[in-house]
Amino acid sequence: MNARTTAVLWGSLVTAVLIIVPLSLRDRLPEPLAVHWGMSGAPDNATSFGAYLAMVLALWVVPWLVMVGVAVRGMGPARRLGRTYWWGSLAFLSVFALGLNGITLLANLDAADWTRAELSGWLVAGIVAVSVAAALAAGYAGRGAPDQPPPPGEQPPRLRMRAGTRAVWVSRVSNPWLAAVTALAGGALLVTIALRLVGLVPGGMSAGLLPVLVVVLVAGLLSTSVTVTAGQDGVAIGFGPFGWPVRRIRLSGIDSAMTETRHPSQVGGWGFRGVPGSATIMLRGGECLIIRYRSGGQLAISIDDAARGASLINALIAERVEK
Repeated sequence: MNARTTAVLWGSLVTAVLIIVPLSLRDRLPEPLAVHWGMSGAPDNATSFGAYLAMVLALWVVPWLVMVGVAVRGMGPARRLGRTYWWGSLAFLSVFALGLNGITLLANLDAADWTRAELSGWLVAGIVAVSVAAALAAGYAGRGAPDQPPPPGEQPPRLRMRAGTRAVWVSRVSNPWLAAVTALAGGALLVTIALRLVGLVPGGMSAGLLPVLVVVLVAGLLSTSVTVTAGQDGVAIGFGPFGWPVRRIRLSGIDSAMTETRHPSQVGGWGFRGVPGSATIMLRGGECLIIRYRSGGQLAISIDDAARGASLINALIAERVEK
């Protein structure tokens, strides 16, 4: 059974359970239902049964349809890492949706009114733990066979260079959506600080909000753009609008360079993905520069003009070997 069929059948089953179970317990639930609880386990927000059912379905159906779309287009399951993320995400989302719906109904079941629907925080932690375990198991089971290596006789692209020529290749790529989020985080940070200084924002609220905005701002500055430079000194990867920090890879550590088309859905999303030895810097889908290490690992970078960069890197490696 392929990923598309599994996603459709499993998702339909989960959707049916999310609808049928609440409807079958409708007479034993208060109106409205408690849908949010504080740290003490006491409910602090409620909504009508119809709104609750719509909310539960939206939280599951939207990501499920995205998963189906990824499978139909073949962007996720094409590579081993993509299959791992795809199966893991499907398992996590479905188990979490079922578990969250289950404990919400359990807390409200036979309660006189929503204010008496108490929920233990351990149940929520348990649902998250089970969902993570299901994701790890599904990702491992569905990862499939290793990706096919290039044919033995395939030669990587190589730029023809005249003797004594020194060449440098520089390319840059940025993600406007990540840049917009970073700009919003920076603006929100400045506004929050200003409002805190004039006393319009409570200290407790700003203390919780400021660290989040700082983390988003710093992460955004590091991941909105990437600049890659290849030359006699190796490959340098500069992060962010200022090209700092910089990761440097010596030519002596590179076996070859190739190009390959990859999409965010194949590597788990945008940003820095994967594990050491098989990592990806993904800012946009499309042509990627693949750097293969002599140690056996590889690094993929979504960058413009990747074919020219790969051919120059291979030429520089060959020139170094000939010397």
